[in-house]
Amino acid sequence: MSVKSAERVLRIFELLSANMDGMTIKEISEMLQLPQSSTSGLIKTLLHENYLSVNQQNRFTLGPKLIPIGNAAMESLDISSLGYPSLKELMELVEETVFMAVLADKELVYVAKIDSNRSIKTSAYPGGQKPLYCTGLGKTYLAFMNEADRVNYLNTVELKTITDQTITDKEELEKKLQAYKQQGYAIDNEENEDGLYCLAAPIFDMNGEIQAAVSVAGPKERMLRQKERIIKHLKQKAAAISAKLGYVSKEGV
Repeated sequence: MSVKSAERVLRIFELLSANMDGMTIKEISEMLQLPQSSTSGLIKTLLHENYLSVNQQNRFTLGPKLIPIGNAAMESLDISSLGYPSLKELMELVEETVFMAVLADKELVYVAKIDSNRSIKTSAYPGGQKPLYCTGLGKTYLAFMNEADRVNYLNTVELKTITDQTITDKEELEKKLQAYKQQGYAIDNEENEDGLYCLAAPIFDMNGEIQAAVSVAGPKERMLRQKERIIKHLKQKAAAISAKLGYVSKEGV
């Protein structure tokens, strides 16, 4: 198989991964601007090797042989290492401290921290744990996790007062989480540490499930002065890391 053919196979995989209902040979050749004859030959080879399947509508979809390959790729990914370049770029763009965290046993665990030259005083550090309900990163998880897990968490957690700004009313927290999901980022307004303001966004895997969250944190007044700019860069870098995990946005954002 020539290099050109290999590139065409990769484009076919990418196209079908974004069109889960399947596509015909004609649609694939038109979308990729390839000759229908050569597209047909590639499709038949991939179908024979089980890299593609045919559904009930006689449309081609990704095949079962790709499943173990995709699983192996996911297991080999280290999210913090994979995301480090984007986290560093984010820190340089906004000149504030950047964090990444994952979920472990209903607690937030920090896996990365990149200080700016305007470092802040914070109790957060790589390996450290924090509650979900009072941190930007944690509320990002709550906003974007599946509903059953969120309901289970809110039914069992005790919302303790950590600062004067901590939300301790579950109905109020749920309303905030709905708003965060709609806007694509969460806010910690001095709810975990006095004076500290945090903006956080989700990182999704290829299945659209949240796998990590990234945040920008700094003194409230300084953060508010460039809030919109931070949100723009934060969402862009979170999306870039998600893309490395195989996530394809359904909304183009």
